[in-house]
Amino acid sequence: MTQIRVELPEALTTVPVKAFLTQKEGISSTLWKRIKHSGTFRVNGIPANAALTKVKNGDILSFDIVRPSNIEPENLPLDIRYEDDYLMVVNKPAGQLVHPTTKEAHGTLGNAVLYWYEKHGEHHAYHPVHRLDRDTSGLVLIAKVPQVQYKLTPKRGEGKLFHREYLAIIEGKLTPASGLIDAPIARALPSIILRKVAPDGQEARTHYETVRTNGCFSLVRLVLDTGRTHQIRVHLAHLGHPLLGDDLYGGSCILIKRQALHACRLYFTHPLTGQTIDIKVPLPSDMEQIVSDCRL
Repeated sequence: MTQIRVELPEALTTVPVKAFLTQKEGISSTLWKRIKHSGTFRVNGIPANAALTKVKNGDILSFDIVRPSNIEPENLPLDIRYEDDYLMVVNKPAGQLVHPTTKEAHGTLGNAVLYWYEKHGEHHAYHPVHRLDRDTSGLVLIAKVPQVQYKLTPKRGEGKLFHREYLAIIEGKLTPASGLIDAPIARALPSIILRKVAPDGQEARTHYETVRTNGCFSLVRLVLDTGRTHQIRVHLAHLGHPLLGDDLYGGSCILIKRQALHACRLYFTHPLTGQTIDIKVPLPSDMEQIVSDCRL
């Protein structure tokens, strides 16, 4: 059950529920329709017709719009790095899908998160705000309530509402040591998986900074301005420095059997509390081993 406390400016004594939820709380029109027709809408615990109700400062709105999920809860390891009533940040291991697919319905982050909710008596759907490739490790932001997911999804003309940093191990040494890769990315047809740099692709910008290098391999920090599929992998391969382990884009798998890419930092302003959330996680053991062995 979602609960929201009404907080109005002093100039307003009452306001229609729809105006409060859509303008103040960031509820989308689609979500508003679900609330209105859910049959669960209450004001201060009393059932009410959402379409006809006005609310005042201090009122407590509650509703339940969680739809039945086809994701099966599973007792899987879950490395939670931040959690509150509205969202969580999880450190995903390499090799795990963020969301189940028709071919792979078990063992995913979604299965693990729904088990965690069930175990702790929480009733939420699964709302990942962004995704990581199966073999990319690191931080994933998950909304517990749909209005948080909506508020953290940029609308047309808006900038990024949350920021991610990555660490990668690449072949060779980047020249210059830091800079911006500004190269559009398109599908590499007829493949439905591969991407490539192409003039007619979608704009894609990746900032990079060399952290350490021994000339043969480099540890690189990366920040994305855009979020295209395989963006980091494609951009670094385009420069002739593919990720270690990324055989899809020409990387060597001798030292590691998956792309050496880790989402190490996630920071954003909490859309409901205004708090600054800044979460960092260290390299996983397989990447840390390469850094140690190669003296990066």
